[in-house]
Amino acid sequence: MLVDATKETIIRLEGVTKAYRGVPAVKNVSFDLRRGEIHALLGENGAGKSTLTKIVAGVVEMTSGKMFHRGKEISYASPHAALNAGIAMVFQETSLVPSMTVAQNLYLGTEGFLNRLRGIYISAQQFLQSLNFPVDPTAMVETLGAAKRQMVEIARAVHHNAEIIIFDEPTATLTPEEKRHFFALIRRLKSQGVSIVFISHALEEALMLSDRITILRDGELVSSGETSSYDRNKIISAMVGRTLSGELYRQRDGTQLRKAGKKVLSVQDLSMSNVVRNNSFSIFQGQITGVFGLIGSGRTETFKVVSGIYKRDFKRGGTIELDDKPVRYAVPRDAVNDGIVYVTEDRKSEGFFETMSIAENLFSGLLAAGREKSSVISMSEMHQLSSEWTQKLNIKAINENARVVELSGGNQQKVVIGRGLVQKPRLVIFDEPTRGVDVGAIAEIHQIINELADQGLAVVVISSYLPEILNLSDRILVCRQGRIVEEFSPSESTEEKIMYAAVH
Repeated sequence: MLVDATKETIIRLEGVTKAYRGVPAVKNVSFDLRRGEIHALLGENGAGKSTLTKIVAGVVEMTSGKMFHRGKEISYASPHAALNAGIAMVFQETSLVPSMTVAQNLYLGTEGFLNRLRGIYISAQQFLQSLNFPVDPTAMVETLGAAKRQMVEIARAVHHNAEIIIFDEPTATLTPEEKRHFFALIRRLKSQGVSIVFISHALEEALMLSDRITILRDGELVSSGETSSYDRNKIISAMVGRTLSGELYRQRDGTQLRKAGKKVLSVQDLSMSNVVRNNSFSIFQGQITGVFGLIGSGRTETFKVVSGIYKRDFKRGGTIELDDKPVRYAVPRDAVNDGIVYVTEDRKSEGFFETMSIAENLFSGLLAAGREKSSVISMSEMHQLSSEWTQKLNIKAINENARVVELSGGNQQKVVIGRGLVQKPRLVIFDEPTRGVDVGAIAEIHQIINELADQGLAVVVISSYLPEILNLSDRILVCRQGRIVEEFSPSESTEEKIMYAAVH
């Protein structure tokens, strides 16, 4: 039976402030969540969304202010205490234990004294199937891709039967079909009286799903109300103080496309296990090549082979030619030395050293490339490099000594991009460059990508978001079942044509 959303307030925050090193991440914010509603929390990276919800979930402690749970003033000292009170959070960066199986992660903290492993796997299989999540419960989490890790994270929150679930960018790694199942799950939870806080940079999702919307900017609440009173332009204007709607995802016509320069990369019959299968394509100088494909299509694996992260099959693995010369990289450093840089889709695990500063992370790019020959690190050179690239990429932080883990997702992504660009590449491969990034930072990252192509670099953009592919690309390659199956011109293609090629 459906449960009507009521006016009962489950969570209420009053004048909440959280400061790091004296600088407020959220400042004097009041927020409330009602029973059985979906409340979208929106804002640019660094606006304070994650900080605010982590206070609710007991991850961080507020500096000042009050929080009420069912009318009782409370402050949870840990995520475990919040979970016991019925509050679960699905983090943007997953918090799973990599060395354990999916089933073990799912039941972690709720397992009995004696556990029969086969029984846990069967139970986990049935539960995951009920959520329409195609994940093997016996698989080790460390072997899963970003999308399936996110599914396990979502499943774990739902399994706890929490009355409040906070989703922080839950759809960033999901395919359109997986999103459809997730949205059905969200609506089912709402109908059961579960209260949901939904953080997303996909504004269309927030407008489609939510009952109310709250918008933060620079740590302060700037707008809140019923979803029916908002549209995309109004949200963007509140988030960034200006409208960007027409700038981000405008499809390009033929006159805007860059012509192909010299062929930089030629791949013929590339194969790696059953993931990449006889894949052939070329990449050209001074052009952005967009690569689209669904999860499991082999798009990321193909370019990880190109950049030396994965190794192609020893026999019948195909050929890779850089400037008409055959190459086979044993390690990524060899590819970097030849001018190939891969900017990872998983910034937390593969993109940066989270406890190191911005300056140290940027300088590590030079060290990884072997460009810094001295055994003694020059601090002045490090700070000069950091100052230059922090300004170029508009990285927002207290100072260059701020740890990267303290930055917002968009600024973390800029650090990852900076680590690659300091290596002065000729070919840059961006894998999901704007995943989990707000509209303001998306515009800045798109500008960086376009400038690289205008400077004559060969650029590859792998993205699962079709408007991004159509907006950035000079040519579009579609990957399916481990190989490139179609090539499109952005001016002559549509989302429907590209998706059809990716599926059929």
